[in-house]
Amino acid sequence: MGCCFTVPQQEVRILQTCGKFASVAYPGFHIRNPFTTQIVGDPISLRIMELCVRIETKTKDNVFVILVITIQYKVLQSQIYKAFYELTDPRQQLQSYVFNNVRAQIPHYELDKLFSAKDEIAKQLKDDLEHEMNQFGFSIVQSLITDIEPDALVKKAMNDINAAQRLRVAANDKAEAEKIGIVKAAEAEAESKRLSGVGLAEQRKAVVMGLHDSIRMFSEHSDISQMEVMELLLMNQYFDTLKEMTQHGKTSTVFVPHEADGAGGNGQLRNAMIQARQGAAPAH
Repeated sequence: MGCCFTVPQQEVRILQTCGKFASVAYPGFHIRNPFTTQIVGDPISLRIMELCVRIETKTKDNVFVILVITIQYKVLQSQIYKAFYELTDPRQQLQSYVFNNVRAQIPHYELDKLFSAKDEIAKQLKDDLEHEMNQFGFSIVQSLITDIEPDALVKKAMNDINAAQRLRVAANDKAEAEKIGIVKAAEAEAESKRLSGVGLAEQRKAVVMGLHDSIRMFSEHSDISQMEVMELLLMNQYFDTLKEMTQHGKTSTVFVPHEADGAGGNGQLRNAMIQARQGAAPAH
């Protein structure tokens, strides 16, 4: 090997003299004695590295889940010696710490609470790994739980429960909306009937006042009695009603069969009026 070599940016190399640690070669150009000084091991990266771990474990309610955990870590520049010499396989040993820590934490949580507590679990994992790995020259930058995968049947059951709850809420909302619609329709109908009753009362009042004025006018300007005037006006209203029935096909008014008697020309209506007058005669 030559006596000159270079080290790329964000990397370092370990130099040994006669098998003993000599120095750390940082990025840049270097000269060494090829007979006594050797470059050992692979380059050590100072970049942030990432380790992805899939862990199967059991929750407090005996549900098996698979957690996908991402650990971001890097070598401490002040402890490159330890990072190179203390651990034979840093990634494998870091993974072992992750397995041990997560499998100790998850059994304390039920499945439903596990999803909401994943940030808390990740923070505890980071603190524990930081404490363990710092003594070997590594720093834990971040610890993330990126996925929680229950068994497929458990996931389907959870989705069915959630769907049933949402359908129940939707049904309650729909029933409440229909209830409000029915109440409002009833209130509107009641108000309509009230206003119709007021209108009908005013109409009847106007009719009565008109009849009163007509009877008084006929009585004052002719020899016709008030009873005869009443009969005449009632006959007039009767025929007006018949006329209205012919103009409106959708009527629900029911009349007793009627016929003219030929002699008097008034028929049953005339007879009813006579009976009414005879019934009212004793009151005079």
